Amino acid sequence: MRTGVLRLGVALLSGALFGLGLAVSGMANPAKVIGFLDVAGDWDPTLAFVMGGAILVAGPAYHLIFRRRQRPVLAGDFELPAKKDVDVRLIGGSALFGVGWGLSGFCPGPAVVALVPALASGIVPVFAFVVAMVAGMAIYERIF
Repeated sequence: MRTGVLRLGVALLSGALFGLGLAVSGMANPAKVIGFLDVAGDWDPTLAFVMGGAILVAGPAYHLIFRRRQRPVLAGDFELPAKKDVDVRLIGGSALFGVGWGLSGFCPGPAVVALVPALASGIVPVFAFVVAMVAGMAIYERIF
């Protein structure tokens, strides 16, 4: 019971820290993402710096944690993908994610972060994206 509560608390803290990072960096603003993808126009390199900062943190953490530990602190095993092949479903899903990200400027994490201020101001596109995202997840669960 204690481990479950601790895992939930760590997950909540991790999610809040991730959301705060997205909000502070401006990555919950779809205009920033679309500005990054507009290499022929008014290019905004902010996303590259955010990704670089994430790699600087995640790289050493990966080597410290996955290379040295047999199992996670709060779980029985590391949850890594079993399938390592690149197939049509992986490429299709990646392409669909990329097209959706490029058209809307949102991916799931920043959309949830942007949903909080949208609740106060009634920004409809954020609601539409989150509803479509949840519907897509539900459809995937039903089919696969």
